[in-house]
Amino acid sequence: MDTEESTPLLVAESVTKVYRTGSQAVVALDGLSLTVGRGELVAVMGPSGSGKTTLLNCLSGLDDIDGGRVLVEGRDLFAMSDHERTAHRARSMGFVFQSFNLIPVLDAAENVELPLLLAGVPAHAARERALAMLAKVGLAGRAGHRPAELSGGEQQRVTIARALVAEPAVVWADEPTGNLDSAMAAQVMDLLHRLNEEEAQTIVLVTHDDDIGRSARRLVTMRDGRVIGDEVRSAVG
Repeated sequence: MDTEESTPLLVAESVTKVYRTGSQAVVALDGLSLTVGRGELVAVMGPSGSGKTTLLNCLSGLDDIDGGRVLVEGRDLFAMSDHERTAHRARSMGFVFQSFNLIPVLDAAENVELPLLLAGVPAHAARERALAMLAKVGLAGRAGHRPAELSGGEQQRVTIARALVAEPAVVWADEPTGNLDSAMAAQVMDLLHRLNEEEAQTIVLVTHDDDIGRSARRLVTMRDGRVIGDEVRSAVG
């Protein structure tokens, strides 16, 4: 068996995160452990304050941790320097946020190609890959439109295209349908499921929506900074 294929993509071991304000200390992650295999789509749910977004931020290296370790593709994120971790994140991870985070003065193609240009990909190649990715998410005809000229669902598909254009090992999605109506949310989730199934794209998705959470084959449930449930279903209806 190929070693890379048999090694989990992500391993979190006893991860602790504490937020401190003055004399107050809030334990956001409490010795949490989680393993994500290649090609999984994992939904993370839990009540407000359970640590869902903190989990995403710590496992992606956006936030520091206070204990434990996080391995992505076998590399310990927090044994790296800040520069190494930033470079690893740019190379191996894509991000989809509730607020889209598109640059308003850039059109869809320019937003999608930006990570490639920052990584040193030549402009012509970056534009080709951006246009191909926009076509893959169903926006071939909208490449020249700025975010304000796009619907919410279209903006989120641009965000997904940007997250995927560098072919990351994992995509982190934090409430990706939170700003969308139910019809647009369904379209975005259909796209994420298709990318997971057809491209074997690994996706870790934080959501408060029961329907979205239960549409994933694997559902992780959190409470008080701990994993209290980890359900894998053979089929999702």
